[in-house]
Amino acid sequence: MEGGDLAGGKRTAADLGAWLVFEDESGQGLRPPKGRTWGRRGHTPVVKVTGGSNRRVSLAALLAIKPGQRPRLIYRVHHARRRRNDQRKGVTETDCAALLDAAHQQPGGPLVVVWDNLNTHVSGVMAGLIAARDWLTVYRIPAYAHELNPVEPVWSHLKRSLANLAKRNLAQLTALVKTRLKRMQYRPSLLDGFLASTRLDLSPFCNTHH
Repeated sequence: MEGGDLAGGKRTAADLGAWLVFEDESGQGLRPPKGRTWGRRGHTPVVKVTGGSNRRVSLAALLAIKPGQRPRLIYRVHHARRRRNDQRKGVTETDCAALLDAAHQQPGGPLVVVWDNLNTHVSGVMAGLIAARDWLTVYRIPAYAHELNPVEPVWSHLKRSLANLAKRNLAQLTALVKTRLKRMQYRPSLLDGFLASTRLDLSPFCNTHH
């Protein structure tokens, strides 16, 4: 990995007694993802959605693992902001730092974080926020290797659970997203499955909880 390979990150985490953390961002609009459902023969099921709106929620989540501990899923849901040039901006550097602070406080201890090369992650602002946190070490996933990040299947699972569910407004969408993510938090076997899907050698970080 950029800034050090994964094995190096694992050694760093083990040496520090740290949590190994994968982080990623996503978004979801009011238009539901397509899914399969039952219907009368010859009648295609139709889900009515709110039209003419591109409003969406921005999502940030991290999956944290440590030997002897169950995996932890920590997330934040933000309403998408608008920048001055009228382009939407999702999760900011400050949002990322706040999520990492929460992980540092909740599971406790130092963090070795692995994430992608999103502009927010490699900006000068983010570099300053990382430097100000002596308990934080960051590694970057190589470009075009999103399959190495176990938070990606978290998003896939979330979107499948939202399929065919029509949301009338952003508040309703936010409530649904939070409910689905909260359910995942209490399913360690599901989180283990997300980690296993990367086919990364994460021992001794995985399959050590009771």
